[in-house]
Amino acid sequence: MKILVTGGAGFIGSHVVRLFVKKYPAYQVYNLDALTYAGNLENLRDVESSPNYHFIKGDITDEAFINGIFAEHGFDHVIHLAAESHVDRSIHSPMDFVRTNVLGTAVLLNAVRTHWKDQMEGKLFYHVSTDEVFGSLTDQGFFTEETPYDPRSPYSASKASSDHLVRAYNHTFGIPAVVSNCSNNYGSHQFPEKLIPLMINNIMQGKPLPVYGKGENVRDWLWVDDHARAIDVIFHQGKPGDTYNIGGHNEWKNIDIVHLLCRIMDRKLKRSEGTSALLITYVKDRAGHDFRYAIDAGKLKRELGWVPSITFEEGLEKTVDWYIANEDWIEHVTSGAYQQYYTKQYGKH
Repeated sequence: MKILVTGGAGFIGSHVVRLFVKKYPAYQVYNLDALTYAGNLENLRDVESSPNYHFIKGDITDEAFINGIFAEHGFDHVIHLAAESHVDRSIHSPMDFVRTNVLGTAVLLNAVRTHWKDQMEGKLFYHVSTDEVFGSLTDQGFFTEETPYDPRSPYSASKASSDHLVRAYNHTFGIPAVVSNCSNNYGSHQFPEKLIPLMINNIMQGKPLPVYGKGENVRDWLWVDDHARAIDVIFHQGKPGDTYNIGGHNEWKNIDIVHLLCRIMDRKLKRSEGTSALLITYVKDRAGHDFRYAIDAGKLKRELGWVPSITFEEGLEKTVDWYIANEDWIEHVTSGAYQQYYTKQYGKH
């Protein structure tokens, strides 16, 4: 079995690649990544020498290139995670998100349509998406698989567009496909522009902790290793044409997370309690900032038996421990040194 994982050098993608490479030695796992700023091959140092792991550098929007690797390798399955994914960046550069998330997905779907046309049975195009496509909730209710789409940012609109493309290709061309929509991920190897690693790094450096508005926006948090497990389950047991929501059952206000992180970091860094909280700085709210996301993952539990393995507090402790133990990883990311890893390992530019 040959599996193409797009965006496999990114945060979530690297956890998926690692899980599949280690758990399924009979699978040949191909990691396709353009190695833009969020792609970091240092995330996969522990599996890069595995005989069933292969790395391909390339852009999912390059139609000739994508068709070429499909012809060369004959992939049986695609797990599609490659995407521009930061809301702030989408506000500043929306066309980058349209290009990668919409056009890139269409290029992959067309390649699948071309190269699987004589044998669709036993194949799967698995599209990994976000709960942000559903818009914003009040303080009541949850997103389900039937919630109407209502994207509010260029990022979420581009992901909603790609979701619709996948379902359209499934319906029109018979491409076996599944879609999953996840809540906010956290854990090891996350690029430090995101809330939790940003706060951890800034606390370690004694820098201000920027909090949008009053910090009252609510998110459902999913430990990235649990997300990878859910992708594994859906990949093997999910029904083509279906959609699955993946959530951590952990709703937290942003400001409460920051305060919890401050307490954990003060304890682990042996600082006086309250020291890190003095770094909290309230900044102008993000444009169009959605108030609340909350996932109902009941379908995934009922039909496929998946549930989160740990609480948010447990996962946050593990996450903090990883970042404290891997300051060299953070230094490589913040300095840009990680971008030289591909050249050092593969001898290419």
